[in-house]
Amino acid sequence: MIFDILIGLKSSKKRRKGTKAQKAKQQQEEEERRLREEEEARLQAEREEQERLEREKREKELESLELKDQERRDGELNELCHLLEENHIAVTKWKTEAAETAKWQKYLHCDAEPDPTVQQEMNTFISLWRDSKEVVVTSVLKECKLVLQLVDELRGLLSEAADPQEGQKAQEALMNLQELLHFKHLQTTEDILKTANRHVDTETGNMQTVIQDDNVTLCLWANLSKNPRFKGLTFKEVGLGFELPKQLAVSSVAVRILHTRYDHLSLVSRVTHMTTRTSSSRSLVGSEAVSEEVDSSEPKENEEAKENSDERQQTVEEEVQSEGRKSAASAQSRKSSAQSAEGKKSQIETQMEALGAGEDLLSSSVQLGPRHGGDPVVDLNRFSPLGGVFFYDVFHLPPQAHQLLHTGLEEFPYPSEQPGSDGDGAPVGASVKLPDTVIFLQTPQVARWDPAGKQWRTDGIADVCHEEAEARVSFKMDSFQAFVLMQETHANLPFQKWELRPLGQNSALLTISGALLDLSITVQDNQCMLQSEQERGPAHLLGRWMSCAALQKAMLDAGVNIFVSEFTDKYVINCGKDPLTEHTAYEQMALFASACAFSWSRWNAKCGAEHLVLQACEHRGPDPVPQDSWSLYLLGAQRTQKLQITEASEVFSPDHRPGSEFHSTFIHMLQDDMSPEGVAITRTSHHLFVHTVQSLLCSTRLLMYAQ
Repeated sequence: MIFDILIGLKSSKKRRKGTKAQKAKQQQEEEERRLREEEEARLQAEREEQERLEREKREKELESLELKDQERRDGELNELCHLLEENHIAVTKWKTEAAETAKWQKYLHCDAEPDPTVQQEMNTFISLWRDSKEVVVTSVLKECKLVLQLVDELRGLLSEAADPQEGQKAQEALMNLQELLHFKHLQTTEDILKTANRHVDTETGNMQTVIQDDNVTLCLWANLSKNPRFKGLTFKEVGLGFELPKQLAVSSVAVRILHTRYDHLSLVSRVTHMTTRTSSSRSLVGSEAVSEEVDSSEPKENEEAKENSDERQQTVEEEVQSEGRKSAASAQSRKSSAQSAEGKKSQIETQMEALGAGEDLLSSSVQLGPRHGGDPVVDLNRFSPLGGVFFYDVFHLPPQAHQLLHTGLEEFPYPSEQPGSDGDGAPVGASVKLPDTVIFLQTPQVARWDPAGKQWRTDGIADVCHEEAEARVSFKMDSFQAFVLMQETHANLPFQKWELRPLGQNSALLTISGALLDLSITVQDNQCMLQSEQERGPAHLLGRWMSCAALQKAMLDAGVNIFVSEFTDKYVINCGKDPLTEHTAYEQMALFASACAFSWSRWNAKCGAEHLVLQACEHRGPDPVPQDSWSLYLLGAQRTQKLQITEASEVFSPDHRPGSEFHSTFIHMLQDDMSPEGVAITRTSHHLFVHTVQSLLCSTRLLMYAQ
């Protein structure tokens, strides 16, 4: 027992000793924690002090940079103004001389072609051609070719007319010529059908013929055998066909399919349903700002577009005013060269910062306004008829040559409207091989012409079948009517990315990755050449040099549209940029396009409506731009700066890159990192090259429609 007591006492002593050691350890740990906290507090205070000092240093640096920017602002704005004005004067002079030369060459040609600008000559020409007895198809088609040239000239005059009266005269002459073209085609059709019994096909007992030239394809079929088993016919040489119900198979009728590779009916629709543009807002077309119809009730085509519209709604009044102005520098460049430097600087400052209202460039112009979705009436701002018009008609077979009766060519009423007849006739079919001059990026849609309403409609068309492998579309209609194939105008928008890089002096390559098709345009002086590495590119346009305006028209006609209009933002998701800031950027990019490369940035969609973000760097030669050469730039109405972030950064930040400066213009910002040789190249760029690049940039609006 005594042994157990001794052991217990010893254990108790050890426990007391262990407790004291534990307390000592806890006290030591608490002391160490206190020291650590004091050290952390000291370090935190030092960090905060360091941050405060750095912040003060940055603020002082920013103040210094802003002060320096303000001090040289006048000189930079004046220099930019001078460059733009110099180019504008040179381009205007070149255009005037080119127009005079063309007019003189036409005069020396001494042909019978009337001058579209002289109303009396046009009236005389129209009257003489209307009274002409010539009906032989080859001769008439040759005359039609001349008339189509006059139509193109009149459309150009109509689009450029500043005087409403002159515009009205051009429009009247244009409509008269188009109606006369249609009348002449009817006359030649009647002349051919009157001798149908002389050209009977021995196999079918009917007459069928195809006549074509560069502008039209005429397919005629005369029902001479009246075979009730006849179902239809395909003109294999041109890929056009039709199907008839039994009622017509046993009737004395003739079917005509006239394919005109031009579209005059859409113009009739636009003129008939035109609405005057207001001067309250603008968008960019070519190198000019144009007015835009404001329709806040027009719904967007998708929810994302609605969200963009809602985000911009808060600044509608500011945008309306800013869109009402031309670019600061471009407007200034149109001022008289006798204007003082101080006056020029003040004018630019007013336009870039105050963003007041500007002159109405196209107050007399008109444009068909967008229609609401769900309406069978085709919205010609959203859809583009492509490949021309197909006139699909059925006529009474006219008396043959040995008969004395002459009643003229009469349409055969189908479905019949006579009392006692079944007004709901069986549908008629049509099939069309897709024109090889058109690229359909989407499944082609079919629209018929409504002559009463003078508009295209999508109702009354059924059983549309697109045979993609055969490049053919077939469908049925309630009656014989003119029809077109069409697709969405902006199917290739929004753009995925883009790049503009120099290839040499007065030469550059614009590459655009569209929503469905990638394209590139080479610019050399004032000529453009379309290129595409994709199989379904427009082969008939690739590798051909043409003017910027001609290329734009050719691409639109071919269904390869990368150009925008004042209505595009109603149908395409966009970044919602201020047009003034955007246009000013395009002007300056064009000035430096011979020595600098520019590219899309994903941060452009994140920086707000009043700013632009793009990549840029000096680059010379035809080689691709190295990825590590790019720098990011933030452009605003008052200031341009280089950004600290890169394309690989996780979040957007407007902080400027340390060591860089602020500038009032983009070109002076670029010059900070350019070599003297590069700057010298930009100063010797040809005015036509600068004008062409600027036209491409303004007509595509890459900074607005690239996501």
